[in-house]
Amino acid sequence: MDLRAMNSGVSGLLAEQQALGVVGDNIANVNTVGFKAQRAIFEDVLGHSILAGTSSALPGSGVAIGDIQQQFTQGSLNSTGISTDVALSGDGFFVVNGAVDGISGNFYTRAGQFNLDKDGYLVNPNALKAQGYASNGDGTFSATTSAIQAPTSSIEPRATTAAAVTANLDANATVPVNAWADPASSFSSQANFSSTMTVFDSLGNSHTLDLYFRNTAAGAWDWHAVMDGADTTQTGNLTFGTNGALTAITGNTVSFAPPNADPMAITLNFGTAGAAGDPPVAGSMTGFASASNVSSQSQDGYTSGDFSGISIDGQGVVMGLYTNGQKLAISQLAVAKFRSNDGLGRAGQTLWIDTRESGPAAMGTAASGGRGSVSSGTVESSNVDLASEFVSMIQHQRSFSANSKTITTADEMLQELINIKR
Repeated sequence: MDLRAMNSGVSGLLAEQQALGVVGDNIANVNTVGFKAQRAIFEDVLGHSILAGTSSALPGSGVAIGDIQQQFTQGSLNSTGISTDVALSGDGFFVVNGAVDGISGNFYTRAGQFNLDKDGYLVNPNALKAQGYASNGDGTFSATTSAIQAPTSSIEPRATTAAAVTANLDANATVPVNAWADPASSFSSQANFSSTMTVFDSLGNSHTLDLYFRNTAAGAWDWHAVMDGADTTQTGNLTFGTNGALTAITGNTVSFAPPNADPMAITLNFGTAGAAGDPPVAGSMTGFASASNVSSQSQDGYTSGDFSGISIDGQGVVMGLYTNGQKLAISQLAVAKFRSNDGLGRAGQTLWIDTRESGPAAMGTAASGGRGSVSSGTVESSNVDLASEFVSMIQHQRSFSANSKTITTADEMLQELINIKR
């Protein structure tokens, strides 16, 4: 009986040592980004089990660590201000690919501390490449994952082909005295209002497009295009109803032949003309009795630009940033989800691998299929609760001491038996 007590005490010492090791690992990784705390699961050990038909009154044979359970609760998100840092708020894991301890393949992580390497790949601190769905260039993304690589070369210029103007033209305006294209007067004296925008040719050269608006009668306006200060003689008409809504558009194209570049043909968008009496359509020109003003204007051209970095949005879309102000989609981060996160195997370096217990990775994108959303410029801190870990440390220490007392007590009892013989 004394030997059984001693063996039980020894099992308790071993179990508490292992449990204290788990606590120590948690505390050591309190500042490890993406780390998930673990806990030791204790279970009793029986020399004879009631399942084998023996009496349930038999004493046990001690304790053992049945499992080290991972706790995949959400860690807090801490802002870093670094555009390549990302964190997941919710379920899922970032996917990285490479070799770890001689094993190559996909690994999964909650640590989104990424950066661009010398070849433009988005990598983690251990040079594993982040995986995503490459952009097809038309707003869609590939159906298969691949390493995310930023095209660090410059982007070519794009000639302006479309321009939009949303403005109000004062219904109280009067017809200007000077006629259109009067060489003796300025363009501004021939019109009631003007709008200016910059457009680009096929070489990326910028040009100034001035649109002059001239009132011709109640609710009737002409527009006239001037490029780089030179009259293009291209014009059109806008008509407004008695409620100020746009009812008719005549002419909406400006052609221009810039030097040493391809000819330009710009389609002007003044909005949508409705039937007389219809309310104004949002984003369309209006003819209200208030001062003429432009509320918005845009055009689709740009000059060439050099790569300046990347940004990542809430859906995990990686955008290339260029010095000309353009943002081009490069890829969309892949997010893996598992049936059982607890079944994932730890691979070190804040990485996990899939196992039979976790099931295979279900690949997808952020904020879809129950996957978490991506937060850019932040990282997920460890979910270790220091206060709880210190309490656990005290508990394991006291339990270790108690088990050692069991051994010394059993030893004293055994000594007494030996002394009886003497």
